[in-house]
This record gives sequence, C-alpha cells and structure tokens, in this order.
Amino acid sequence: MEKIRVYAPATVANVACGFDIFGFAVNHPGDEVVLEKKATPGIVIKEITGDDGRLPKAVEKNTAGIAIQKYLAHIGREDQGFELSLHKDMPLGSGLGSSAASAVAGVFAANELLGRPLSQKDLLPFAMEGERVACGSAHADNVGPSLLGGFIVIRSYDPLDIIQVPVPADLYASIVHPQIEVNTKDARGILDKEISLATTITQMGNVAGLVAGLLLPDYELIGRSLVDVIIEPSRAILIPGFAEVKAAAIASGALGCSISGSGPSLFALSKGEETAQKVAKAMAAEFAALGIGSEQYVSQINQKGPVVLAD
Repeated sequence: MEKIRVYAPATVANVACGFDIFGFAVNHPGDEVVLEKKATPGIVIKEITGDDGRLPKAVEKNTAGIAIQKYLAHIGREDQGFELSLHKDMPLGSGLGSSAASAVAGVFAANELLGRPLSQKDLLPFAMEGERVACGSAHADNVGPSLLGGFIVIRSYDPLDIIQVPVPADLYASIVHPQIEVNTKDARGILDKEISLATTITQMGNVAGLVAGLLLPDYELIGRSLVDVIIEPSRAILIPGFAEVKAAAIASGALGCSISGSGPSLFALSKGEETAQKVAKAMAAEFAALGIGSEQYVSQINQKGPVVLAD
C-alpha cells in the first residue's frame, strides 16, 4: 500500500477513581488520518481540518507527526517519507483524548503502510510521545485504550505494563461535552500534590472494586466504585453545573458519573443502551438550563481501537 485512511477512537480517561491508570475507548467521536508514502525522507503535514486552524503543522509540535517520527527512528526507517492529512472529528480540549486519537491514528497508519514491523501494543510508547507534546506528560490512559480498544489498566509506567480488562456486554457510556474548554495543563495544575492516608485507602478500595465489578460482572459494584475522592473534588470547580449534571445522570439511572479525563466532558456508565440514552439527555438538559450547549455521545465500550477505512 502507498496510502491509507485510519480512524482512531476517542477515550474516557481516569474513569472516576483511576487517575492516570484507567481508560476506555468509545465508538464515536474520533480522529481520521490519511497517510501517504512519499519518495523523499521527512514527514509533511499537508492539511488539518476540524481544528479551526489551532493545531500546528510543524511535525515536532503535532501529536500525530511526532509519534510517526519517533516510530520511524526506532525501526531505522528515517529514509521513509510520509505526507499526512488529519481530520479532527472531536472537540479540542474536550477531555476525550483528542491528542491521543491523532497520535494513535498516525502511528498505526505508518505501521500498516510499512508492513507491520511492530505489534499494535508495541506502538504505544510512540503514541505516548504525542501526549508529551500535547500536555507535557507522556501518560497512557488515553492512548492505551485508543490504540488497543477496550478498558485499559496501566499497572506501571516504569516499566510500562498495560492490562486489558473484559467489560460486561451491556455496559454503555454516555458522554456529554459542554461547549466550554478546560486546558489539560491547567486541570493538572490545580491538583493537590499530597493526600491523606485515609483518602488513599478509600480511593484504592474504589479502584479495586471497579476492576472486580467489570470482571464479575457486577453492575451494582461498578456503580458503588465509580467514586473519585482525590481528583474530582478539585476539577469539578472548573465545570459549571457539575453537581447538577452528575445528580441528573444518577437520577436517570446511571451507575455512576464523573469527569472524562481533565474535562470538561462528563461521562456516565449505565446498564443498557436505553438507560444510557436517557442519561445523556438528562445531562445535556442540565447544561442547557445554564445556557451551555453540548454534544452527546452514547456508546458501548469500543473493543477495536483504530480501524482502516476504505477510500
């Protein structure tokens, strides 16, 4: 192949209690990359759409560009050039892994065009370099599920140890993105640097409970465990109407509700699509009552990760 189109999905990171260690992929929204081989070395970012002109075309500053560049250096193919077009099909700064989806789509496309010299899982460190460019931290809780699909646990960063956890078939996510923006660096900057032993123990119980709830499967246990006592209290102040939106989700039947990544998107998990649709509408209605428009997405957990699209 000389040219390929790849779609990589959005993700929900943290998943309430699992800051920087939990994440899952959804079906929509996502990002699309078109990558084409060229005869001369170097990566050229030809076009970016859907970003209102905000994203850089300089390879070293673009998440897809730097991921491909690091990948080519690793496999010793810096002689191979690429021309890249990126279509952003999700809001920037949404807390849905926008930068991660671009990085994943780019490096996955390059690996496909070069005959898959690396396994899909081995592409993860290069996608993480895209995150470093985007927010200064090479975290994997967005790129992991976007690349591998499913619900991901990052057990360790040094060495990198990623686990895929099975999820119940009838588990649905409702995601509401209010039309406000929260910068990832700002959202990290307000976090407490020290937490008490009692708070840590509570959070550890919820982390263990959520994993157990997914595995059993036990929907009520999932709901009881979707509680974040460390990150959410600090970040909730950045999202107008957070408490009301969360309360509306729970009242509509959601198992639990919290902030997706660094926000401002909120997610809720529910048993069944019908409940998930009802939850999404209730959450959006609360934002609308504050004069804030929003986009809503309802999806099962995406088990595929990036996919090759037909031309």
